[in-house]
Amino acid sequence: MSEFIHAQALIQGFERFSPKSYAIEGDKVGLQIGTLNKKVTKLMTALDVNEQVVDEAIENGVDFIIAHHPLIFRPLKALTTDESYGKTIQKLMKHEITLYVAHTNLDVATGGVNDLMADALGLQDTDVLAKTSEDPLVKLVVYVSKPDADRVRQAIGDAGAGHIGDYSHCSFQTEGTGSFIPGDGTDPFIGKQGEREFVEELKIETIVPKSIEKKVVRAMLDAHPYEEPAYDLYPMANEGDALGLGRIGYLEEGMTLDAFCEHVKKAFDVPFVRAVGDGNRTVKKIAVLGGDGNKYTMTALQKGADVYVTGDLYYHVAHDAMMEGLMMVDPGHNVEKIMKQATADYVKNNILKNSCLTEVVASAIHTDPFRVK
Repeated sequence: MSEFIHAQALIQGFERFSPKSYAIEGDKVGLQIGTLNKKVTKLMTALDVNEQVVDEAIENGVDFIIAHHPLIFRPLKALTTDESYGKTIQKLMKHEITLYVAHTNLDVATGGVNDLMADALGLQDTDVLAKTSEDPLVKLVVYVSKPDADRVRQAIGDAGAGHIGDYSHCSFQTEGTGSFIPGDGTDPFIGKQGEREFVEELKIETIVPKSIEKKVVRAMLDAHPYEEPAYDLYPMANEGDALGLGRIGYLEEGMTLDAFCEHVKKAFDVPFVRAVGDGNRTVKKIAVLGGDGNKYTMTALQKGADVYVTGDLYYHVAHDAMMEGLMMVDPGHNVEKIMKQATADYVKNNILKNSCLTEVVASAIHTDPFRVK
């Protein structure tokens, strides 16, 4: 039966992609206005939430917003509806629009803002620019009857288990014999109540990032034929993937800084950029970090970047970078708008079921406060 997704299920699905634990300490993420105790009829993704964006939501019947930039960041000393900020919050509450924020956790997430920016620039062989944490690995071990092993193995691989380098669906198996006696009240897939049964089974082992452990286990349980599958999860000594802000990688072919500036303008759909460095120098190794990346300028230099792409560059930071020979390109903070359509697509393709009635749209409001004259 077709129905609207519940807000709690929506956010549970979203946080498997962008967990709040990824956020930088002190960041304001998660539920900011409204409730998760409701069905979501129409969701909108937004970079910023201001009065114009909320008016857009009201006009389009939106009752849930996933935004990148927090509306509430500092403690409120007063909330008056005579000002736009107060009006914005009043309108959200009056029209029962829930506001959920994914900020630095969406920057860090694989497939999040910084990966989207790196992809838009065409970077290859990318790595994390500034490591903030690591996604530890666990080993999943599950026992399953031979005829059903391929289905279970495929399900856990499709859920993200078994990724080693550029290889996916990696696993190891050993053969053995399982035995059990189904008790009263059971409905055994194999055997009869009260009688000992012996089954030729396979023991399947695979690697799982901790961040998707629950997703993989759920996929395994859904695919497994037994009422009570036997499985184990063990911590591993292998290092997991680094998580962090920004990305660093390579252009397929080097180009001059001036040519790269044109490339950045086209990639991020911006009318201008600010550039630091000789326009005739060739650039190939590129660091990129969405938003205000001033504090990571020396990180980009230390990692050998030819040019660092980030927003809100400070005058003295640019001077210091120029003295050290690091070129820089500032396309503005608003380039993070790249997350609007991508996040909407993620929700539609990975969280909502085909029969779900919930609509998903990206905000069409341009929230960049700057214009060029």
